[in-house]
Amino acid sequence: MLSPDPTAAEPADKVDRFVRLLAQNQRRVYLYVLTLVPNPTEAEDVLQSTNLVLWREFDTFRPGTNFAAWACRVALNQVLAWRKKRSRDRLEFSDAFLEAVGREAEEMSEVLEGRTKALAGCLGKLPADHREMVRLRYAEGLAIDAVAERAGRTVDATYRALSRIRQVLHDCVTRSVAAGGRP
Repeated sequence: MLSPDPTAAEPADKVDRFVRLLAQNQRRVYLYVLTLVPNPTEAEDVLQSTNLVLWREFDTFRPGTNFAAWACRVALNQVLAWRKKRSRDRLEFSDAFLEAVGREAEEMSEVLEGRTKALAGCLGKLPADHREMVRLRYAEGLAIDAVAERAGRTVDATYRALSRIRQVLHDCVTRSVAAGGRP
């Protein structure tokens, strides 16, 4: 019986690792790019070129390190390259300014990630009907009147309920972050 060739599985494993890491961090990298390239269409173009470079350079990524931070550094370089191509525009920010904004966004991304995890835990603590109202309003983007209709409430009662729910979530996330991320 032939033993499997360990290098044969490596490319598929590499692809799986890359796709998993990229999927986990794609929104974060996009939001980072969007802080530097305020036009969403152009930001998506920069993101696509960033994704190509991330794939091409994936062998240089050290497993166990912060993929999002690495991806954001690659994205910053892609933003700077994109800017050079657009140097004809009248409104231009200096490279130093963009790098400063990029550093600030990178630093804040970890804080926001912690708050996002805390929010997920806090959402899990809400009663089912409150979670459903939040899902309808913010995940599905339904208008208040549609949420009210589905919840069997008046529009005013729905506004008040969502306001209270937002306050409860805010307080829970604040406590969670202060306690080191435990909701």
